Amino acid sequence: MEMNKLNVNGIELAYARRGKGSPLVLLHGYPLDHHIWDAVTPLLENEFDLILPDLRGFGQSTTVETPYTLDDFAADIAGLIDQLGIPKAALAGHSMGGYVALAFVNCYPERVSGLGMVASQAVADSPDKKEGRYKSAAEIAEKGTQGVVEAMTSKLTPDEETQSAVREIMKKQNSAAFVGALKAMAERIDATSLLNKFQFPVVLVHGDKDDLISIDRAREVKNVISHAHLVELTGVGHLPMMEAPKQTAEALSLLK
Repeated sequence: MEMNKLNVNGIELAYARRGKGSPLVLLHGYPLDHHIWDAVTPLLENEFDLILPDLRGFGQSTTVETPYTLDDFAADIAGLIDQLGIPKAALAGHSMGGYVALAFVNCYPERVSGLGMVASQAVADSPDKKEGRYKSAAEIAEKGTQGVVEAMTSKLTPDEETQSAVREIMKKQNSAAFVGALKAMAERIDATSLLNKFQFPVVLVHGDKDDLISIDRAREVKNVISHAHLVELTGVGHLPMMEAPKQTAEALSLLK
């Protein structure tokens, strides 16, 4: 996909745009880029105006040296759709992208027409998880990303072909993006209290073989948002859009 770039909040934000219809922003997870959606975009482009950003620091987007938060990621997306002349959009986020989508809903509720959470969760990090993120950030700052990439690959998916593809995406990412995103995720708020305010369509997609975020987290969200549509994917890990693109696209099509 051809990438465009815009200056937003002091960074150069890269994004692809495809299709026609109601606007849908697809937000990738950590430590990835917009390419994780490659198998899903052809299945959705006849229904949606798809906007696929590389979140700050990842892919072809630049970042800043100073610390930033998930609200800053959300502000980047608000700035992007501002410049594209889109007042309101649905957002679907994978893992960390789901955290960014929730931050966007919290900061800009009037601009949200729907929410998709793919292999994501609403709860904040436990103290142990938070400590682990800071430890990982320090290790990456000192030694680079290779160790983390190798350790994460098998946790992301049980499918070897998908492992190979996602490893290549991770290897291309800048270490500064890993560090910044880890710290932003560690400091995120628990968004559970926001959920019962959501009046727009909500879609949850989760694999039952997800080793990074338990499918129970999606079920918890569904318990709070009675109108949410939950799709549980058998045998799928942390990358539903790559492992089960057809089912993922069918679920996300409910956001129009």
